[in-house]
Amino acid sequence: MPLDTIMSSFATMNGVWNSPIALLPVAALAAYFGWRIVEFIPFTRRIIERREGGR
Repeated sequence: MPLDTIMSSFATMNGVWNSPIALLPVAALAAYFGWRIVEFIPFTRRIIERREGGR
């Protein structure tokens, strides 16, 4: 039954995410990608200002 497989995977993931050790890599990756995205914000802001300046 596919439903049994889906429910058991949700139960397994719930047990994994309750562990702070499993959340540390997720938090580290989220911080890294957040930092990478912030680098592009001034670049995108300049693009928007150029488009608005042309109108």
